[in-house]
Amino acid sequence: MVIAVRPTDHPCAGSLVTRICAAALMLAAAATPAFANDDLHRRATSWGYPFRQAERGDAAAQTTLGHMYATGRGVPQDYVEAGAWYRRAADQGFPAAQFFLGLLYDKGFGVKQDWVEAEVWLALAAAHAAPRHRDFWAHVRDNVAGKLTLAEIAQAQGRALAFEPILERY
Repeated sequence: MVIAVRPTDHPCAGSLVTRICAAALMLAAAATPAFANDDLHRRATSWGYPFRQAERGDAAAQTTLGHMYATGRGVPQDYVEAGAWYRRAADQGFPAAQFFLGLLYDKGFGVKQDWVEAEVWLALAAAHAAPRHRDFWAHVRDNVAGKLTLAEIAQAQGRALAFEPILERY
């Protein structure tokens, strides 16, 4: 049976003990990941997914792991580590990883900010995107292109055209 008590009805309302208990609860809530019941967290902690698959070269798992590091979901937030995982998947030609890696280069999160490099990865991602993502990814690519000179855009397009995926071995 649950009895609801308004804070003002409690005999210790406003006391130091009440404030300490409230602070302890807030600290405990902050220390507990908000995603504790999240599917991504369950997948990340069950049988080492996506860690094992990512190490074996699975581009989708590498992208998932990169996203986990970029957002701090299931692992400590680390943009450098996110960039490394995105890069492994992007090098294999995985469009989502190319898009997220392009965003990291655009903003300089975990990598040296480089709009030309961002344009290369965003152009590749938009060119190979699923139909539901294509318009948005192309819009982001065009926004980054707006930061470049015509010569830089040409350089990025040339590098994107010369891109050859490198598949990792399982």
